[in-house]
Amino acid sequence: MHRKYELVYVVSPDASEDQVTELHTQVEGIVQKMGGQLEKTENWGRRKLAYEIGRHKEATYVLEVINGSGELMKEIDRRFKNIDVVIRHLVVRVDAEQAVVERTRSKRTEGSRRRRVARGLPPDRQPGEGQRGDADDDRDDRFDMTEDMR
Repeated sequence: MHRKYELVYVVSPDASEDQVTELHTQVEGIVQKMGGQLEKTENWGRRKLAYEIGRHKEATYVLEVINGSGELMKEIDRRFKNIDVVIRHLVVRVDAEQAVVERTRSKRTEGSRRRRVARGLPPDRQPGEGQRGDADDDRDDRFDMTEDMR
């Protein structure tokens, strides 16, 4: 079963761009070999660390979004533990969170529709309907001080 994972790894500032590219190539090779798919790669560049790790105060951050199995992620985790230029790495499964968000959104929408129908309204909001201060109303004249100061 394929799931969506985010892999973030922090590379030592001593590592060159070629070494960072080589790490990405290794991840890509593992993913292809084990039947996964590399969805996205983002090199966030060199950033200051929140706290010192060893003697390092800054490092290069890389994000990889991978669709694959748990075995694939275990293999990547195992290999990253043995690579010296990788200071830290973290694998997070994100598809479970997306399912929770979708389920919550659908429950909220269904509840809203049920309440609207019970009040005799159409189930979905109509254009122009809503509370004052919605996104389409960008001007709030309650705090317009020019008239009060005259």
